[in-house]
Amino acid sequence: MCGIFFALSRHGHIAPDESTHALLRNRGPDRTGLHQPVLSREDGTELHATFLSTVLSLRGTEIVSQPLVDASTASVLCWNGEAWSINRDAVTGNDSKLVFDRLLKACADASRSSKSAVVELLSHIRGPDCLGRRSLLHKSTPDGALVLSSVCDNATGEAWAEVEANGIYFVDLNDFADSSSVTHIPHARLPKTPTAELLFFLPFPPMNRENPSSHEDIHGAAIELGNALRRSLTLRTHHVREAFENSASDPSPRAAKVAVLFSGGLDCTILARLCHDLLPLEEDIDLLNVAFENPRVHGKLEAGVSPYELCPDRITGRDSHAELERVCPGRCWRFVEVNVPYTETVAHRAKVMALMHPHNTEMDLSISYALYFASRGVGFTSTSNDALEAYTSTACVLLSGLGADELFGGYQRHETAFARNSYPGLMQELELDFERLGKRNLGRDDRVISDSGKEVRFPFLDENFIALALQLSVGQKCDFGQPEHRPAGRPDIAIEPAKRVLRVLAAELGMSGAAVKKKRAIQFGARTAKMETGKTKGTHVLS
Repeated sequence: MCGIFFALSRHGHIAPDESTHALLRNRGPDRTGLHQPVLSREDGTELHATFLSTVLSLRGTEIVSQPLVDASTASVLCWNGEAWSINRDAVTGNDSKLVFDRLLKACADASRSSKSAVVELLSHIRGPDCLGRRSLLHKSTPDGALVLSSVCDNATGEAWAEVEANGIYFVDLNDFADSSSVTHIPHARLPKTPTAELLFFLPFPPMNRENPSSHEDIHGAAIELGNALRRSLTLRTHHVREAFENSASDPSPRAAKVAVLFSGGLDCTILARLCHDLLPLEEDIDLLNVAFENPRVHGKLEAGVSPYELCPDRITGRDSHAELERVCPGRCWRFVEVNVPYTETVAHRAKVMALMHPHNTEMDLSISYALYFASRGVGFTSTSNDALEAYTSTACVLLSGLGADELFGGYQRHETAFARNSYPGLMQELELDFERLGKRNLGRDDRVISDSGKEVRFPFLDENFIALALQLSVGQKCDFGQPEHRPAGRPDIAIEPAKRVLRVLAAELGMSGAAVKKKRAIQFGARTAKMETGKTKGTHVLS
């Protein structure tokens, strides 16, 4: 993972201010690189380009500094994607160097335009960022410069906006006049349709819009999804931080490399359960469970009562942790209690608001608080004799269950949409949620979490997993027309419609407790919502 800053100007080099530079270094604490060429154009004028990258080295056996520069062509790459495969060939080692090499070869092909060659190459890479998993912001300066950054401090009040995850944007340097000189190549869905227009094809099909049949194979769908999720998790949990193995900075052999953002709910518990099957037993897994002191809720506690233990996510987290220990013996599951006093929440408010910018609602802040403190991994864990000791997670890869609710109908609004307009209404709401994932969640979450020098990965948003999920019928995913379902061989478990196929998967994995847990939004489970007053709405815009 990297922090990226880029500026293109006709009037001189532009560098990030020190506070933005500090935020970029937080994202990439292992290495910082700067490249500032002067570019000569066909009309004799010059452009000043600034490429700055900070690197968190997660893949490969060596730290690869960025920006990557090719001396013979003067090509430069700042890469903050994740290439798991190219043309179905698995990527091993560092993906940045391989992507740069493939881009150079594509542009060297004299038989076609470099633009079409680059678009075709990117369309065959699995894992980069077609949904907007990694943050990228842009702004315009008064003199027309184009400025991009993974994160900004927002101290100047300048109008930063997120780069939409809706295709590819490029600039022809010979035609660049100001920040408006940007061309957009839009996304398109498979199957391909004949067109003269250059398009960037998404690696998954449109959503299945057929009404469910009376005999949906939910069990078979759950097994298929489970296998796809295992493949997704294998890519995202293996070969982490190999460049630091056997070095002075290498943590102890049992130290966790992977942690789960763990509320104890269905999605994160499934991820944790599958990690047990995929990672060596001698590798610990951290479960990061965050709970907040909320003065509006916890204002009148009896002496000795912990506000953190009263948080719903702490209760469900402990339940699911206990179930994981029963189902997966031999694994060290380190349940990390991240307890946040109200005074600490207030102290970090300005920074959290800067990180989540340009998102600026009460709900954004509530969610960002939970992700910000959880990702730091600073808390307490139980020792062998049940005493609490201070602990800071060593994991640099954090797993998030984001995407499961949007793909499989986990929100109350999905049930409401069904009640209003049956299956067409439900499918419309599911499609809307999936289409706006990047804009509503991903960029914000990446900025907030990455400030801790961690990379968040989303196994439910693997392109191949998404393709399978979109092909399933709505009856397999969340049939609100059938109030409950009892899995084969488990008449004791009544599974509700929301995310039904994932609940069946949890039951198959032995996690019957997780299979029946109700959905709870993170801001309510961790008690970050409405800390001062209960009268504000989540959509309230913050000053």
